[in-house]
Amino acid sequence: MRGVLEAFVEHVPGPAHLVLAGPAVAGVTDDPEGAEVWAETAAAWAAAPAEPRSRVHLAAIPMIDPIENALVVNALQQHARVVTQKSLAEGFGLTVAEAMWKSRPVVASAVGGIVDQILDTETGLLVADPYDLAGFGASVSRLLADPVEAERLGRNARAYVAERFLADRHLLQYAALVGRLLDGS
Repeated sequence: MRGVLEAFVEHVPGPAHLVLAGPAVAGVTDDPEGAEVWAETAAAWAAAPAEPRSRVHLAAIPMIDPIENALVVNALQQHARVVTQKSLAEGFGLTVAEAMWKSRPVVASAVGGIVDQILDTETGLLVADPYDLAGFGASVSRLLADPVEAERLGRNARAYVAERFLADRHLLQYAALVGRLLDGS
C-alpha cells in the first residue's frame, strides 16, 4: 500500500485523487502483517506534502459484513477511472479480475498470476518492476490523460474476463476434459 501511495504522491499530478482501500485490519485474522502495513501507510500519508496528501484518501473497508464489504469495493471500482494492483507477489488477483469485469482499465505489477490476467497494452497496463514507482505513476497518468485509451483497455478487459475467467467457461472446460477422458482420447 505504501508503494502505491508513494507512486501517486510523487508521480501522478493533480487533480487526480487516490482512494487507497484495504480491509480494516482488525477484521482480518489471516494477515499478521496487516496492522503494521496499515500503520506504515498512514505514517507515509501523514509525511507526504500537503497538496498531494489532500488528494489521497485512506479507506479501511469493514470486514464484519461480507455484503457491505462487497458493496463498498464494487462502488469504489465502478467509480474509479483507473484501478491499480501494485503487488510484489500475487496469485490470481481477484481485485484485477473484478475491475476488468467492470470494464475498468487496470495498471498492475507484472508478477505472479497477474501476468496471466492482463495482456499488456491490450487489456491493461503492466509495470515490469513492482518497485518502479515512476513507471507505475507514469502508467496511471497515461490512462488518466487518455480516456479513449482507458476506455479501450476497459472494454477489452471485460471481454477477456468473459472469455477466460468466468465459472461457466471453466465448467464447460471440465466437462470437455471429462468427456475426453471417458472416450480415452
